[in-house]
Amino acid sequence: MKLYTSVGPNPRVVKMFLAEKGLEVERVEVDLRGGENRREPYLKVNPAGQTPALELDDGARVTEITAICEYLEEVQPEPSLIGRTPQERAQTRMWVRRLDLKICEPMANGFRFGEGLPMFESRMRCLPAAAPGLKAIARDGLEWLEGQFQGPWIAGERFTLADVLLFCFLDFGAVVGQPLDPAFGKLTDWFARVKARPSAAAST
Repeated sequence: MKLYTSVGPNPRVVKMFLAEKGLEVERVEVDLRGGENRREPYLKVNPAGQTPALELDDGARVTEITAICEYLEEVQPEPSLIGRTPQERAQTRMWVRRLDLKICEPMANGFRFGEGLPMFESRMRCLPAAAPGLKAIARDGLEWLEGQFQGPWIAGERFTLADVLLFCFLDFGAVVGQPLDPAFGKLTDWFARVKARPSAAAST
């Protein structure tokens, strides 16, 4: 397998997932800042012009971080990061979807339309006026999650893809003007637990 990767929270999710699995794959760095992902030959790898992308041994490619991680889980089921039973898998997917909609997507677009505008305005439709509202939506999502959090992990007793996803985006948010509010004590403690895992350092 070969992983086309770059800077940013999305590629980091897959790198951290791989580290948790103990999987080593060949990596190809894509110059995101230089726009390499938006032109040939990378567009032949992923026509959407996004990273990461996983190239399989037969040349097939899988894109989108959830799909990549689902594939890796099937290739190497242990340690389980999505679930061993239908119920566990459903719960993990439920939390991943919630985090994507309530926190990760608005946080990412808040950055793209705000601090990241000089890089993104020539690459995609940007709505600068929406940036403050998107950041507020992400914070609302975190406030909701703080109220729902039972711990020690997002899905309860199991460390899962949901933890990897949220950690990578919150760690990114901290350096682009969207730090985790320390008033969210449960999530602050959770963040510290995830950051202490070897996979967090291995994925930077």
